[in-house]
Amino acid sequence: MAPSETCARLTVLTGPSGVGKGTLVSRLRERHPRLWLSVSATTRAPREGEEHGQHYFFHSRERFDALVAEGGLLEWAEFAGNCYGTPRQPVEAQLASGLPVLLEIELEGARQVRRSFPEGFQIFLAPPSFEELEQRIRGRGTDSEEAIQKRLARARQELDAQAEFDAVVVNDDLDVALAELERLMGLV
Repeated sequence: MAPSETCARLTVLTGPSGVGKGTLVSRLRERHPRLWLSVSATTRAPREGEEHGQHYFFHSRERFDALVAEGGLLEWAEFAGNCYGTPRQPVEAQLASGLPVLLEIELEGARQVRRSFPEGFQIFLAPPSFEELEQRIRGRGTDSEEAIQKRLARARQELDAQAEFDAVVVNDDLDVALAELERLMGLV
């Protein structure tokens, strides 16, 4: 495949907090502007500066529940009284137009997508070690000790699920991990 060509397929990227998903997704989008990052739907109110369709699709609870009932979401979950999910129609529209689509979601969402869109390719982003992941999370300096312990407990569960994925990329060296994601996603 020529470097300018892209593969129109759905890729799901999952990994524990602190593994570098956001950084790698930003780098992927800089290098591959045709890569379409899915926009989530939510029932929470927009925050200042957030725009419908750009940051989130903002829906009433009733509309969100209707999307769930009609199979309009690839995955969804409820957190802190608000619902979040991945709308199916925009993903399918982007794929039909020939664009590669990326979902950056958590483990349970990836499991739902595996059931609702089994042709998607699922990548687990792993740290080089659990100790390195803990250092990264602590190095942020943004979480209380209680929050850090919750993130680490969740990370253990997520790391145990690696075998469920089509591929595992270890984010030890950012450039190497980026190149491996590009290869797996058919972007190069």
